[in-house]
Amino acid sequence: MDLILVQFLTGLASASSLFLAASGLSIIFGVTRIVNFAHGAFYMIGAYLAWTLAGLWSGPLGWWGAVLAAALATAALGAVVELVLLRRLYRVPELFQLLATFGLTLVVQDLVVLIWGPEDLVGPRAPGLDGAVDLFGQLLPVYDLVLIATGPLVLAGLFLLFHRTRFGILVRAATQDRDMVAALGVDQRLLFTGVFALGVFLAGLGGALQLPRAAVSHGMDLAIIVDIFVVVVIGGLGSITGAFLAAVLVSELNAFGILVLPEISLVIAFLAMAVVLVIRPAGLLGRAEAPARGAAAGLSRVPWAPWPRPARVAVLAAVLVLVAGLPVVAGGYMLGIAAEIAIFALFAQSLQFLMSTAGLVSFGHAAYFGMGAYGTALASTGFGLAMGPAAAAGVALAGAGAVVFGWFCVRLSGVYLAMLTLAFAQIAWSVAFQWVSVTGGDNGILGVWPADIVSRPGDFFRLAAVVAVGGIALLRMITFAPFGQALRALSDAPERAEAIGLDRRAMQWRAFVIAGAMAGLAGVLHAYLKGSVFPDVLAIPLSVDALAMVLLGGVETVSGAVIGAGVFRGLSIQLTSATDLSKLVLGLLIVVVAALFPRGLGGIRLHHRWHNWRRARS
Repeated sequence: MDLILVQFLTGLASASSLFLAASGLSIIFGVTRIVNFAHGAFYMIGAYLAWTLAGLWSGPLGWWGAVLAAALATAALGAVVELVLLRRLYRVPELFQLLATFGLTLVVQDLVVLIWGPEDLVGPRAPGLDGAVDLFGQLLPVYDLVLIATGPLVLAGLFLLFHRTRFGILVRAATQDRDMVAALGVDQRLLFTGVFALGVFLAGLGGALQLPRAAVSHGMDLAIIVDIFVVVVIGGLGSITGAFLAAVLVSELNAFGILVLPEISLVIAFLAMAVVLVIRPAGLLGRAEAPARGAAAGLSRVPWAPWPRPARVAVLAAVLVLVAGLPVVAGGYMLGIAAEIAIFALFAQSLQFLMSTAGLVSFGHAAYFGMGAYGTALASTGFGLAMGPAAAAGVALAGAGAVVFGWFCVRLSGVYLAMLTLAFAQIAWSVAFQWVSVTGGDNGILGVWPADIVSRPGDFFRLAAVVAVGGIALLRMITFAPFGQALRALSDAPERAEAIGLDRRAMQWRAFVIAGAMAGLAGVLHAYLKGSVFPDVLAIPLSVDALAMVLLGGVETVSGAVIGAGVFRGLSIQLTSATDLSKLVLGLLIVVVAALFPRGLGGIRLHHRWHNWRRARS
C-alpha cells in the first residue's frame, strides 16, 4: 500500500507539469487551429532558460524568479514567432502550419546545442524544497508535493481567466466560432498573438518547473511533444479541464504501467488514447472539430487533370534516361542515395494519396512502411523465401495492418484521426521493439539481402527507380479514375457526396488500404537497400518526415510529395555529411519555404497557368 501511494503521488506530480504544457497547446489549437509541433521546443527553451537564470540568481526568490522569468521570456519569444512567421500562414491550409512549426523545432534543436552544448544539464534544487517526506516508510520529494498543488492552482487560475475577464471570454468564444468573433469587430490578430503567447508561457513554465526533477537535454522537446498531443486529444481539443483529467490519466498509467504491465509500458498511453477515441471520438470533454478552412479563407482548389500526352512522354523519357544513365556516371554511394530518394518518393506519394485525394491526415504512416520492411525481413531470414515472395509477404503484411487500423481510423476526422493513426503506429513500433524473440528488438533483423541479379548498386537503383515510378504512376491513375474523383468529392464536400450515394467510410477505408500497401512496398525496398531492419522504420520521426515531404511538395497537388521527398531527403543526407548543424540549416530552409511558398513546391501557380492556358485554347 505504501508503494502504491507514493507511486500515485509521483504520477500526480508528473501530471501537473504535463498539464501545464498540454493546456497551453489546447488553448492555442482551440483558437488559432495551429497544430503547433514546436510546443515541445518552447517547453525545452523554458527549461534551458530556467537552468541558466537559476545559476545566476541565488536564494528562494532567485530560484522562483528564474522559473517565472524563463516562462515570460519563452512567452515573448513565442509572440515574436507568431508575429513574424505564423501570422503569414493563417490563410493557408491549416495543416501546412505544421510544416512551419516542424522546421522551427529543427532550428531550436541545433540552437540549444550550439548555446548550451550537447551534454545533459542538471539544475539546482528548489531552495527549501530539497528534502523528502516519509510516507509509510517510502520517501517522497517535497518538491513533488509542490508540483501536485501547482496543477490544480493553474487550472483554477485559467478558469478564472476564461470566465471572469474579457480576454478569457473572447478566447472561449473564438474556440467555438472565431469567424463570428471576427464579425463582431474583435481584432483577431491581437487575440491570436495573446493566445499564442499565453500557451507558450504555460509550456515554458512546465519546462522550467521540471528543472529539479529531470536533467535538461536537447532531446526533451520530442520526448514531451508526443505526450502533450496525447493528453490534448484524450481530454478533447480546446478543453482545459479535459486536458487536466487526461494529464492525470496518462501520468498515472505511466507510473503504474511500469510496475503492473512493463511489457506494454512504452505504449500504454497510446492504447488509452486509442480506446478513448474509439468510444468518444471527440475526447473526454471535447466537441467535434469545426470544418477546416477552405475556399472561404482564400483558397481556390484548381480541378485536377491528368498530364497531357506530350507531358507524359517527356516525363517517361526523362525517367528512362535517368534509370539508364545514372549507373553509368555515378558511383555506388551516389546510386545508394538516388535509390533511397526514389524509395522515399514512393513512400511520400502514398501519404499524398491518402491526404490529398482521400482527405485523411495520418501522423503514423511509418507503421505501414515498417510493416512492409519487417514482413520482408522475417520472410527472407526466418522462412528463407526468395526476394519476390518475401517482398509480396511484406506488402501483404502492410496491407493487412492498414485493413485493421484503417477500419477504426476512417470513423474519425481531423486531428483526432491523425492522432489515432499515431497511436496505432506506436503500438506497431512497440511490438517490433519488445518482441525480441521474433523481431530482434533494438538489435533488429540483419542479413536482408536482395537477389543476386539486383545486388550491385546500379542494378538495385534501377529496380528501386522502376518500382517507385510504377507505384507513383499507379497512384496517379487511381486518383484520376472514378474512384479517385469520388474520394476527392468526399474530401471537398462530404455532405453533398454522401447525399448522392457515396459511402464515405467504405471508400476511405479502401483508400487507406491502398496507401498502406504502397507504403509497405516502399518499406520492402528500403529493407533490401539497407540489408537490415530496425524499429526506427516504425517510429514517429519517420512519420513526421513523410508528412514534411508531402507538405513541402504541396498538400493540394497530386504528386508534389515526389518533389518534397527529393528536396527533403536529399538535403537531409547532404547536410548531415557536410555540417554538424544540419537540423538548423534544414529547419531554416523549411521555415523559408513555409513563409514564401505557403502552397508548397509542387507548382500550384504553374498548375494555375497550365489550367488557364488549356482553357484559353479550348
